Parts: sequence; C-alpha cells; structure tokens
Amino acid sequence: MKKLDVIIVNWNSGKQLYECIKSIANAEKEGLVIGKVVVVDNASADDSLSGIEDMELPLHVIKNPTNRGFATACNQGAGVCTSDYLLFLNPDVVLFKDSLIEPVDFMEDKRNENIGIVGIQLVNEKGEVARTCARFPTLGQFVSKIFGLDRLFPRLSHFMIEWDHKNNRIVDQVIGAFFLVRRELFQKLNGFDERFFVYFEEVDFSYRAKQLGYSSYYLTSAQAYHKGGGSSEKVKDMRLFYSLRSRILYGYKHFNWISATILAFLTLVVEPITRVAFAIINRSSSDIRETLKAYKMLWIYILRSLFIRGRLL
Repeated sequence: MKKLDVIIVNWNSGKQLYECIKSIANAEKEGLVIGKVVVVDNASADDSLSGIEDMELPLHVIKNPTNRGFATACNQGAGVCTSDYLLFLNPDVVLFKDSLIEPVDFMEDKRNENIGIVGIQLVNEKGEVARTCARFPTLGQFVSKIFGLDRLFPRLSHFMIEWDHKNNRIVDQVIGAFFLVRRELFQKLNGFDERFFVYFEEVDFSYRAKQLGYSSYYLTSAQAYHKGGGSSEKVKDMRLFYSLRSRILYGYKHFNWISATILAFLTLVVEPITRVAFAIINRSSSDIRETLKAYKMLWIYILRSLFIRGRLL
C-alpha cells in the first residue's frame, strides 16, 4: 500500500483549516493509506483549531507557543512523519476526489523515479486554472520586477504567467500550496532552509533538489481549489517584509556575491521608490502605507544584522 503523510502549517486561517482537513477525509484513497495528518499551529490567536479533531483522520497537532515561520513548522511536521510521501498543504486549499491518488500514483510509476516533487492543477472560486509554476529566479528577472517591467512583459518574470497551465510538464518549481515530496528526498536535503521564515523556501528546496538530479512536475490530471493569499492577506506589510527579506537571502545563497549585492541594493534603495510610484499612480494610499511599513521593518532588520552579527543576513 502507498503511504502518505500530510503536513499543514496553520496561522489564523479560520474555518479554512477545517474545510481543508475535511477535504482530506473526503478525498479518494483507494490503494492509499494516510499515515498522519499533521497540523503545526504557529501560535494562532483565532479558533481555527476548533472542531478539527472530530474528523476520522490520524490527526497529530503540534502547537507552537510562538510563530516559528513556515519553513521551520514544515520541518517540525515532517519530523514526526514516516510515510514514503510527504504532502505540504496550505490550509486555504480544498482537495477534490482525485487530488491525492493521482499524484501519488504518478510518483509510484517507475518511469518517474527522477521526479522528486509534484504539484497539481489549482483552480480559483470561478473554476479558472491558476498560473502557479515558476522558473528559478535570476537577477535579471528580479530587476524586471523591481522596475515593474514584468507587468508589461510577462515573460520577464520568473512566474510562468504566460503559460496557461493546461498541460503536464517538468517545471523548475511548483507552488508550495500543494507540494508533494518524496520523503527520501526531503531527508537528503535536510528539509526546508529555516532561514526563510516564509516565502522562497520552496524555491530554494526545488533548486537544491534539481542539483541532486530530481525534477519538479506539474500534473493536470488532478485538481484542487486554492483560495490564495490566505491569512497573510491580513498583514500585507509583514508579508512584503518577509518576501523581500527572503528574496535577498535567496540571492546571497544562490547568486554570486556581486549579483546578490546588486539585488540587495536595488531591493533596499530603488524598489521602495518604484513601489510608492506605482501606488501613487493607482491612487492607493493603503499600498503606500504598507510599502513604507515593510521597508522600515526591512531596513531595521538589515541594520541590526550588520551591527550585531556583522553580516547582512
């Protein structure tokens, strides 16, 4: 029997968590055993954990006293798992009938032994296919985003938004909302890099998997509903701060020093100007406030890192 463990990181996701776990219980499991459904709660202040233990699933809940971040929480969850496959699932995802058995069957096929990570087709509330896959980012792609060029020329973005996502293919990275991984590969990579509090941890993981000879695959024979945004919609300034911080970290980890430093300079000095300019054009005072708050946090973090640890990150 094929065995799968599901890891869900929760932070104030409200009723979405219950609906997500309910969909796991209702999904088709012929020939598939769910070993554990692990919920790692990052100090939620809402009632999102309420009622989830009433479902007939092998549920395991880990409650963190503080928000330890997404990568760390994923590693915590994986640490109590023993199945051959690990599914990292966002709480704003609702599975359909074939969301589990199709991707696991695909990975079980001997012809796909070099596939280490699988994502499935995600749809929104209108049933439209979301464009979720991405290329491994380059300095040029980050620069195009900083100056807003990717808005005019989508192919300049590392997100594959020019592709309709209606066919199967090997990609650089599938979205972390539904991230199916061979546990053997997860162990080889020592899990997610916990320096990424949130954002870019799955990009980094996929890149390191590629370096070991494992590919990521986008599978359209299975679908799930993905709301997108999740609980981070409530704290857009914090979301931007962590995204920018993780981007700089990714640059220093995977680019040469000169490219990484150019990226850091443009992110810290140029991008706040372009973001505020676009916010003014769009007449969005909230975007201006959120941008300024995010960059204040980022600069404070960078300066503290330089003066206390003697390094940028």
